[in-house]
Amino acid sequence: MSFSLDQANDLLKEAQDKGATDGDIFVLQGESFEGSVRLKEIEKVNDARGKSLTLRVFFGKRHAMTSTSDFTKKSLDALLSDTCNLAKISPEDRCAGLPESSVCAKVIPSFDLFDSEVGNLSIDEKIDMAIRAERAAFSADPRILNSEGASLCNTQTTVHYAATNGFSGSYIGSSSSLSVSPIASENGVMQRDYWYSTRRKYKELESAESVGATAAARTVRRLGARKVATQNVPVVFDPEMAASLIACLASALSGYALYKQASFLTDHLGAKIASDGVTIEDDPTLAGGLGTKPFDGEGLPSTKKSIVEKGTLKSYLLDTYSGKKLNLPSTGNASRGPGSSPSVGTTNFHLLPGPYSPEEIIASVRSGLYVTELIGFGVNTVTGDYSQGAVGIWISDGALAYPVEEITIAGNLKEMFLNIEQVGNDLSLFKRVAAPTLKIAQMTVAGSERG
Repeated sequence: MSFSLDQANDLLKEAQDKGATDGDIFVLQGESFEGSVRLKEIEKVNDARGKSLTLRVFFGKRHAMTSTSDFTKKSLDALLSDTCNLAKISPEDRCAGLPESSVCAKVIPSFDLFDSEVGNLSIDEKIDMAIRAERAAFSADPRILNSEGASLCNTQTTVHYAATNGFSGSYIGSSSSLSVSPIASENGVMQRDYWYSTRRKYKELESAESVGATAAARTVRRLGARKVATQNVPVVFDPEMAASLIACLASALSGYALYKQASFLTDHLGAKIASDGVTIEDDPTLAGGLGTKPFDGEGLPSTKKSIVEKGTLKSYLLDTYSGKKLNLPSTGNASRGPGSSPSVGTTNFHLLPGPYSPEEIIASVRSGLYVTELIGFGVNTVTGDYSQGAVGIWISDGALAYPVEEITIAGNLKEMFLNIEQVGNDLSLFKRVAAPTLKIAQMTVAGSERG
């Protein structure tokens, strides 16, 4: 049973009839497909549909939130009654409430987020895509002897949001992804790696052959990995790992971390937090972006924001609640999920490309580390302390020399961002959080012994 915006507005009117001063409804309806294969055999086929309705009501500064996947009238009547009763006995929160109607989106743009063609594909065609990707990995190198499998996934999601401040809007989006994870073996030692492609439109995915070949190349280059001595050297992050660095920055810029003073960037607005080569944007209007959407989780319009400009912090990431806590307006970064209140989230959060090719960056390093995988959760966004297990390739005399493993890289995010010496030109726009290749002037690489 589907749910419409008209039904959402009717339910909100009933809440007001029960004494609620305000309220909003967030509805997610969608379907997903996943087909996984391993060694040419189908391992899993999952074709699912799901839905969720989240109701939030306010009685002055008291509020409550409930959710359901049952859209029948009997269920929604009970949900409404329960939510109102809970709100009446909840503690007051001076920052609780909806955004003012004046700041809500007046126009809902169409960003072409939905793939109308993927629904015409048969299950056999989707499975064949995964089989071809795995086959390409095996064909790329004789040392690829096993596989953790390959998967093809599609999702289609409809979002409805309505609130008593007058905002009401919907959009529909989709995405497709293809991934493969081969295993290579040499001299009795095995290594694994992966590659993937994700796009809004199925036909825009990298070819199965390209994904498989890239996964194989990434896997084979890890064979023969060594340990290295502990030393302080330049560290180059490949784009995947560089993206994890700016994800740490996004967490530290969240209004919820800031008002709790649980971020190393508290009170840093307008301050220099990175080198001049670092410019970061959050752009929910990016064509084809996986984080693109016409309005945020509270109905605010989608606008491109400059977060860091040439190393200077220009904006935090805020929703209405965290903005009120900090006496700042929302930046339009409210994010919603099934059964949850608004929180802060990024859209297309990208570190913009610089002038250097990855080859030029690597060539600039006499001796250092090229990071291709990070392990663990050793990032403290309160202090900025950073310590992660790592896998990569050692750089010697400006060239990738040999694979390394069982090492740890350590530093502090405050210094790491200020010490970004070079920014690559290889940014991929087809990821929610993305960065090009980055070179940090110096970090501690902890290995098996002192160098």
